[in-house]
Amino acid sequence: MSVLILCHFALALFAAPLVRRWGTRAFLVLALPPAAAAVWALTRWSTTAAGGTDTTEWRWLPAYHVDWALRLDALAELMVLLAAGVGTLVLVYCASYFDDRSRQLGRFAGNLLAFAGAMLGLVLADDLVLLYIFWELTTVFSYLLIGQTSDHKRNRRSALQALTVTALGGLTMLVGFLLLGHEAGTYRISAILADPPPPSAALSAAVVLILVGALSKSAIWPFSLWLPNAMAAPTPVSAYLHAAAMVKAGVYLVARLAPAFAEITPWRPLLLVLGSLTMLLGGWRALRMNDLKLVLAYGTVSQLGFLTVLAGAGGHDTGLAATAMILGHALFKAPLFLVTGIVDHATGTRDLRKLSGLGRRLPAVCAVAVCAGASMAAVPPLLGFAAKEAAFQTLLDGSTGDRWALAAAVAGSVLTTAYTLRYLWGAFARKPGVPDTGAHPVPAAFLAPPAVLALACLVLGPGVPWLQDLLGAYAAQFPAPDHPYHLALWHGAGLALGLSAAAWAGGVLLFLASGPVLRVGHALALRSADRVFGGMLLALERTALQCTGLVQRGSLPAYLVTTMSVVLAGQIAVLVVDEPWTGTPAPRLWDHPTQAGVALLTCAVALLCLGVRRRMKAVVLAGLTGYGTALLFVAQGAPDLALTQFCVETVSMIVYVLVLRRMPVYFEENFSRWRRLMRMPVALAGGAAVAVVLWIMAGHRRAESAGAAMVEETAHHGLKDVVATILVDLRAWDTMGESAVLAAAAVGVTSLIYLHRRTDAAEQPVLPLPGDHPHAALRTGDEPGTAPRTAWQASRYESAGLPSGDEGAPERTWLAASATLAPERRSLVLEVVARLIFHPVLVLSVYLLLCAENLPGGGFVAGLTAGVAFIARYLAGGRHELADAVRFKAGLFTGLGLFLSTATALGGLGEGTVLHGWTWHGHLPLWGDAHLSTAVLFDCGVYLLVLGVVLDIVRALGARIDRQIERAAPRPEEGRA
Repeated sequence: MSVLILCHFALALFAAPLVRRWGTRAFLVLALPPAAAAVWALTRWSTTAAGGTDTTEWRWLPAYHVDWALRLDALAELMVLLAAGVGTLVLVYCASYFDDRSRQLGRFAGNLLAFAGAMLGLVLADDLVLLYIFWELTTVFSYLLIGQTSDHKRNRRSALQALTVTALGGLTMLVGFLLLGHEAGTYRISAILADPPPPSAALSAAVVLILVGALSKSAIWPFSLWLPNAMAAPTPVSAYLHAAAMVKAGVYLVARLAPAFAEITPWRPLLLVLGSLTMLLGGWRALRMNDLKLVLAYGTVSQLGFLTVLAGAGGHDTGLAATAMILGHALFKAPLFLVTGIVDHATGTRDLRKLSGLGRRLPAVCAVAVCAGASMAAVPPLLGFAAKEAAFQTLLDGSTGDRWALAAAVAGSVLTTAYTLRYLWGAFARKPGVPDTGAHPVPAAFLAPPAVLALACLVLGPGVPWLQDLLGAYAAQFPAPDHPYHLALWHGAGLALGLSAAAWAGGVLLFLASGPVLRVGHALALRSADRVFGGMLLALERTALQCTGLVQRGSLPAYLVTTMSVVLAGQIAVLVVDEPWTGTPAPRLWDHPTQAGVALLTCAVALLCLGVRRRMKAVVLAGLTGYGTALLFVAQGAPDLALTQFCVETVSMIVYVLVLRRMPVYFEENFSRWRRLMRMPVALAGGAAVAVVLWIMAGHRRAESAGAAMVEETAHHGLKDVVATILVDLRAWDTMGESAVLAAAAVGVTSLIYLHRRTDAAEQPVLPLPGDHPHAALRTGDEPGTAPRTAWQASRYESAGLPSGDEGAPERTWLAASATLAPERRSLVLEVVARLIFHPVLVLSVYLLLCAENLPGGGFVAGLTAGVAFIARYLAGGRHELADAVRFKAGLFTGLGLFLSTATALGGLGEGTVLHGWTWHGHLPLWGDAHLSTAVLFDCGVYLLVLGVVLDIVRALGARIDRQIERAAPRPEEGRA
């Protein structure tokens, strides 16, 4: 089972190249995974029909009792056959529906196949958390499929609406799952169904929350608005997601949990009332639609309400009828959507007011539609009739609530018959006053998928007893009545048949009276739910803008004062109420007089920051406080922390200086003296409060320190540096998460600066600054017959600006691109120092990386040290010098670092768990005895990641701002003018 699911996602990754190579024929290859899943499910029919199961289990998160658990039983068998079987036919249909010129076809194919895999995982999941993961995957892929044509506003809006409604429902359902798992003591679905938790308020709340998610997924009122708008998606998406797969997920979840929770309040009233209301509203709205897809869409909403009533009734016979109706609905609704796509493809329109005479022009297509439509209207001897008869009879034999639901079901069946006739008449009948619609011939391969589904409706009508064992195995989870219902095409002339005949007659009369019905419908129509939803979003957006305008004034000091005041008030309240300092030992002022001296100097520098008006001075003073903190670490005997602090402060100060070049010298906000005096106490009190809280927390430690155990564990592996071992081994999960956050932050910051691209591959011409050499502005390749030239590719004479003919006077430069700078912007001393320290600093960074097992160092510090080397090159020679020093994109280092760390972590799965450590010992020529551990590989990934982040930020805040300054500077000719 796991392999089948993963095959869907694996092949989906290659969908785009397959489509580029083979065009629409690639859909036939992509249909192989769902076809294999359908064949596998058929081979397990006898086992599941006999009440057996197939299971797969893998301990995923044992600490949280979450497992990769899959289970195939009778209900899952039915859903797998639908999801995989219909998915296979839809993918085959796509090969004829699209052409090789369709836009973004590869992405569409991959998303559709990935959705099929997510749906397969959803119906097989035997763990609540796993089910939720696949549930949200279907939501995401449906969003991508609905918004396939993203350049159309309607598609974007419909996709966003579907995502909003179903994702909010899914999050609500997740809370219900967590409550249910807590009450049951397990997240295993089969275990919960076998031994349900006792009724309680918490269980009722969990049931309601879960049902909200199920109802939103299956478009039950009041969540039904998203499904008709989702018809903006291509027709194959509508046929698969909105007829056979995604919208069935909610009904499936109701059917899955009904055996255990149908008696829990308010399960039955909620589902019976909302299902009946949805059935009537959807059917009534379908009678007023003129788009064939919208007729089917609202009809689908109506049918989903009917399915919800049957699945939610929670009885043996209604469960049997529900599964039969789930199968029947997929087999007649999917081909009708596919036929609609064929009609649209052949004629160019789906407007039933413009279609006429297609029944004679496309007789085979008409025959398939009539067969599927007759099954939808429950005409014998089709499967829809047998399923509808079972539904009527089982509701008739049920409780009082079931009989009320039966009345709604009969009224809904009247509407179903009416909109079925409207669809068939609108698509294929010849209409007076409307000329016959032209249509091109339909290939047999195009018609084959809907024909297969319609044929299944015809065959399974008389053959419905073949389904009794499988569907009865699901129904057996409910208490069986004395005389259980059995599926059959003919049960004799009874009340159920009479109700069916009444539904047919009423539907025909309603269709014949379509004119008055439309007028009444328009007169009674309330404001559409779609407009209500749009109004709610608009009101929410306006409220958010008003709140933002109220609290976001654009003043950073005001934000800081507000944040610190709130935090300070909370801390003071806790300190006053709880008095946690009681019993806390008094803190020692210092362990060595050196600490006191450094601390006093650091505090003095911090106090000087309060009255500074120049930005640069404030940055320097803030940096000095950081260096003072690093000195405290040195005095305390923590060289690793001190080294990290020194490197971070150095890089931070350089970044601040790069940014301040484009900002005013003085702080722009002018504060009165009393406002400054009011803010100083807030800052001082905030710092004091943090210090007090840290003192209290340290003094209240009751458990034994973990330090001794970590030292022992580190020594056990033959290592000495405890801090580095914690970062890359004992707490590697934390480091991995922090690395991902660091990479995301760097990408976010640089993306705000590089709005169009994040590389320097195609630079604009470099404008010479006043005083630059005549050749400082190098050719860009725009001149005819010239190739792009950069500073480090120019000759030394050209870079130096020497007149032509002076090539005989060679000149050596310390840096490759320093000559591109104006003389007043160059520093020979800085160039020499940068040239001399560059390689030693890089070697030092590698040393810090490799010695971290036994000496201070590590990947983070080493990456910062290497970054300082490249920063020195940039500060001495400018952005061209940085580009000469780093020939690769900064993102390459970041990506390689993340990849190496993640690959090392996943490599531990070979021993059963992520981030499992191992060490290799061996002998290398010329090197001698050597060892290599996963911690070193992990640290190498951190090294590359940090180096890439530093380079990315320097390129963004340094080189990018340099270009802005150059472009803003006047040309030399302008200066002379």
